[in-house]
Amino acid sequence: MSAAERASLPARSAARRMGYEVRVADATDAERIAQLLHDFNTEYGDPTPGPEKLAERVRELSAAGEITVLLAAGGLAVLRFRPSLWKEALDAYLEELYVVPGRRGQGIGRALMNRAIEVARERGAGDMHLGTSEDDVAARKLYESLGFDNHEQGPDGPVMYFYEREV
Repeated sequence: MSAAERASLPARSAARRMGYEVRVADATDAERIAQLLHDFNTEYGDPTPGPEKLAERVRELSAAGEITVLLAAGGLAVLRFRPSLWKEALDAYLEELYVVPGRRGQGIGRALMNRAIEVARERGAGDMHLGTSEDDVAARKLYESLGFDNHEQGPDGPVMYFYEREV
């Protein structure tokens, strides 16, 4: 069992004891997902097309198998999968993880992440990638506690960066 798996075991048990259900969303959840995504972007001052347009997009991407959304009371995780160049497996990408402000610090983010890791394994992913901002200390602490690392080839390697731009 890897360090990441060991690190997640107590949290999974705690989340179950606390009664957190994390489930894979279906087509009937598009409006709920869209509202959470809209609230997420609004909270952090990022642009959003609004819940109605987001619901359409969620339905489109879900129907095409382009996203997998996990829902819990007060939060969500959005995963995307693609074939890996380096392995005969998929790469999983955590596109979004959001817990509403009033539910933070209760283990919902950890429960969502544990389920995301399980879903990634079930789908045949060999690795999971994600990005977060330097100042999101709580998210970084969560990811690191689950075995995620931002160093190449282990903790002593150089720091990895994630870049983006509009094209």
